[in-house]
Amino acid sequence: MGRPDLAQKGAEITMADLAGMMYESIHTKLFPLEDEVLVYPAHGPGSSCGKNLGPNTHSTIGEEKQNNYALKAATKEEFIQQVTDGIQAPPTYFPINAKINKEGYDSLDNVLVQGLKGLSVKKFKAALTEDTIILDTRNATVFTEGFIPGSISIGLEGRFAEWAGSILPFESPMLLVTEQGQEKETIVRLARVGFDKVKGYLEGSFEAWQKAGEDIDMIIDIEADELMMDLPHDNNLVVVDVRRTTEFADGHLKDAKNIPLIDMTDPAEIANLEETQNLYVHCAGGYRSVIAASLLKRHGIHNLRNVLGGWGKIKEQEKAEIVKETSVLN
Repeated sequence: MGRPDLAQKGAEITMADLAGMMYESIHTKLFPLEDEVLVYPAHGPGSSCGKNLGPNTHSTIGEEKQNNYALKAATKEEFIQQVTDGIQAPPTYFPINAKINKEGYDSLDNVLVQGLKGLSVKKFKAALTEDTIILDTRNATVFTEGFIPGSISIGLEGRFAEWAGSILPFESPMLLVTEQGQEKETIVRLARVGFDKVKGYLEGSFEAWQKAGEDIDMIIDIEADELMMDLPHDNNLVVVDVRRTTEFADGHLKDAKNIPLIDMTDPAEIANLEETQNLYVHCAGGYRSVIAASLLKRHGIHNLRNVLGGWGKIKEQEKAEIVKETSVLN
């Protein structure tokens, strides 16, 4: 049961209309099948009805009819209500990618020719314009130790393309800082979600920038136990939890401020943070928090720390006062 809001059908077709089309498709194509027909997931773990969660996950049409909430809806109206209720906004790159798929895109060969240009420090600086994005794809733990001021960190080790497509502007030219040898992989993975304006990469990576004596920036990393020691003694300390709303609701530090990473590009969200605050930023494990910290620094907010290990380590602390938002979870 796919999301009924991702297909681009024009403004005159609503999400409810698309859900209705899904209902008709299910009842004309799936329900007539024999109950013994096997069902395999297209991606991810598949149906909650599936057996052997893993590479051999499967169920049957009969099991889906009995247990899948969407197939148990008594009426079309009930089905539409079930599959549209509480649905979150799609990632920002979805409609852009749909447009690209429909209208065409530049060949990967052309994108690689343009992007695989090694730039000296001097040429890298000359290529920087006001709207240029410096994307640093080195590991998050390496990025915090030193980076070119204004860079955005999205490490290749995480959900790279998804986060790039969610928070980076597609229309802006881009310069890369990568681990040496990972330039091509970075460009290909960016191209898969529609980025085709990479203008080159820093030859010699960040080390070349350092050796040239250029200005650098860094992010202070702290352990979860350091956060717990600082929390009672700093009235200006603000914990910024950048996990999704549902993750936050399922357990967070008392008085923590939730700004999901996806919202970090909204100036209104950043405007709520004050210069006098000491920000301690964390996510679930440490990947998203470094992205968030790099975005905050681009906004001119430098009084921050990144909590290593994120919520996974924080919740293990004896002094952690954890609360849940049951209304959100329900």
